[in-house]
Amino acid sequence: MHSSLTDHARCLYGDEYRPEPVAPGPCTEPDHDEGYFVESLTFADADTILAMLRELCPYLCDGYLPVRIRNLAYRLVLLQRPDEPELMREAAMSLVLHGPDWDDIAAELRRRADALEESADAPKPGTAAAAAAAPDERG
Repeated sequence: MHSSLTDHARCLYGDEYRPEPVAPGPCTEPDHDEGYFVESLTFADADTILAMLRELCPYLCDGYLPVRIRNLAYRLVLLQRPDEPELMREAAMSLVLHGPDWDDIAAELRRRADALEESADAPKPGTAAAAAAAPDERG
């Protein structure tokens, strides 16, 4: 068994930043199969997926992970962490870097990230900041 999702991805796709293993050759792990990897990715938690992306593609436009795997990984992370603008922007940048087919999705992710940040910056009802921002109703 591979010890982590990152190791499984490295075994299947290679690693641009690490040298070849000491004993190169085909992996003999019983789970050395892209279908099994995609299953593992599907049910991995966001931290595990992000660790894989960060290690194998540290500069977003590099690494040997296939684009379809990157897109799936970011989609799964955003489903688990739907309120993180920085992750949305990172996923959007990955989409833009890997082809124009997803530019509209990338633009929507950036809009959602901006909206989340704007709503986070807005004063919350019932707080002193909201009262100070409200128009004076005393006439």
